[in-house]
Amino acid sequence: MVAVNEASTVLSDLMESFGQDVWNYAFFLTKRKDAADDISQDVFLRAFKHWNDFQGRSSVKTWLFTITRNLSLNYLKTPFMTRVSLTGWIASKQTKPSAETEFMDAAAVSQIWKYVMELPPKYREVLILESHYQLPRKEMAELLGISEGTIKSRLHRARARMEKMLKGEDVQ
Repeated sequence: MVAVNEASTVLSDLMESFGQDVWNYAFFLTKRKDAADDISQDVFLRAFKHWNDFQGRSSVKTWLFTITRNLSLNYLKTPFMTRVSLTGWIASKQTKPSAETEFMDAAAVSQIWKYVMELPPKYREVLILESHYQLPRKEMAELLGISEGTIKSRLHRARARMEKMLKGEDVQ
């Protein structure tokens, strides 16, 4: 009975610590809330099942993101997968912004996320891992299975494309 309680605690701790990040990452990759729900559940079930296999060569977060990425990429390969657009869901952090400020902030955030989601997946993914999840480049390289140099290159290109889109320039 003690082993069951310990295992339950491990699963609960993982979900409490990383649940929202795993769900967000799955959503960023799939662009679907329902897929992110399913994938994030599968991630924690797999992590729970293979917890004793975790060797600590990366952080737990990177390990969970690797599982999330693999499941998301598998999902994206399924024939019924359709694309949807991300809508704005980040609120202003001011204490009492005016209605105009709230509208303008929400519109700006929504436009930025729209541009991020229009980036090719390989650029979008590194930009989100760096900006949103603040993963070090070394961990991003491990997670994506590419070199740190490739990470740097993709980040540079992603930022350049974002800058052009924000300026209203045509991006090829």
